[in-house]
Amino acid sequence: MAISFGSINTGLPKDIVKQIIAAEQIPVQQMEKRKEKVQDKQKLVTDLIDLMQKVKQNLANNSSARNLRELKVDTNDDILGVSIDKNVATTGTYQIEVMELAQKSSAMSSGFSDRKDSYLGVGYIQYFLPNGESKDLYVDSDNSSLDGVANLINNNPETGLRATVINDGSGSDTPWRLLLSYAETGDNNLLEFPYLYFVDGDEDLYFEFEREARDAKIKIDGFEVEVPENKVKDLIPGMTLDLKKAKPGEEFTLKVGEDTEAVTGKINDLVETINGVLKFIKEQNTIDEKTDTSRTLGGDLILQTIEGRVRSAVFSDVLTESGYRRLGDIGISFQKDGLLGMDQKKFDAALASDFNAVSQTLTGYYGPNGTRSVGFIQKFQGMIDTVLQYPNGVLTTRKNSLQSKMADIDRRIEQKQRLIDQKEKNLKEKFARLEETISRIKTQGAGLAALGAQSADPVQQLG
Repeated sequence: MAISFGSINTGLPKDIVKQIIAAEQIPVQQMEKRKEKVQDKQKLVTDLIDLMQKVKQNLANNSSARNLRELKVDTNDDILGVSIDKNVATTGTYQIEVMELAQKSSAMSSGFSDRKDSYLGVGYIQYFLPNGESKDLYVDSDNSSLDGVANLINNNPETGLRATVINDGSGSDTPWRLLLSYAETGDNNLLEFPYLYFVDGDEDLYFEFEREARDAKIKIDGFEVEVPENKVKDLIPGMTLDLKKAKPGEEFTLKVGEDTEAVTGKINDLVETINGVLKFIKEQNTIDEKTDTSRTLGGDLILQTIEGRVRSAVFSDVLTESGYRRLGDIGISFQKDGLLGMDQKKFDAALASDFNAVSQTLTGYYGPNGTRSVGFIQKFQGMIDTVLQYPNGVLTTRKNSLQSKMADIDRRIEQKQRLIDQKEKNLKEKFARLEETISRIKTQGAGLAALGAQSADPVQQLG
């Protein structure tokens, strides 16, 4: 049965329970607003942590002279490709001449009119590996075509051979040929091509052309060197040479130098990531009469702490081989807007005049006694590690504190909501009983009134 309060019996407002519960909800709403403010602050702290993590990753990518360093190569790309291991290679200039490319053993068979239907007969192919070991490959009638023989060879990887059926483009009646190639190049991989024995074939299969394997020949600074492959590793320490084309008699220069442009780009990226943190701090500390500081970090001690440590790292001295230096000496300093600026011309000039001094300013160096001085990057890494350290770093502590505060507000909201729900239930039951009681009283009153109307007036009866 639906319960209706006040409309008929009690005279109380119709939504009395709703009004009472709405009043009880006011503290809950206030706690939820406080939680929203704490959430806003926690998000800002998380954003700041993300910015610091980004700086940390950038620092890690350039934390040593090897990581910071980049090399570039000038060469004749048509003849020679070069890849560099910057941790091993050194700067230098070399005169290169590619006299011959390495080649692999290969052979091409006699021609056939069709690749699939030409019948070679049945028999076997006997081939010899470079170590002198012989192997036999049997061919039955089901595989007695050029394609069939090629598939048999390719499905036996131990042969070291690769078979391909090609059209020689001659326009003759027998353009289809079987091309065999050994996988490896060089003089040490000379291959004795297979002995072919077939019977009852429609056409004879034999090798019409052969090419022997040979080493590549190159000259470095006028001296001839033979190598077994066209991709040559560590002939020049830290470099892999990819021989693309032989041009005997054509000498060219291979030059390896410091890639100062790439290093400048790396440090510019680092400056930008640090500025990401400084911009965040600046924005949070920009306050006017409309700013709700209960939702921001404006004026917060952690911002002052982090900004102070950033400035300390930037202004600190770093011991290098050429004495003490600062970031300002290589073109990195604070600007009027409070952010870091990079004078690219000054930085490039410093790199050009003394690459090691710039590298040591940023990453430190090992002194004569074996100890390493602390460069700017290491100082900044230490600062970030301290700020983010678990569980005592200032940002970690603040984030955990805000998380704990939100959890405490959630517990109080939950507790208060349980009390309100119970109170609402009790009020509904109480007003339901009150409604029933008043209804009974009114019913009884109506009954008594009816009885009184039925009785005769005793005064009239006496008259």
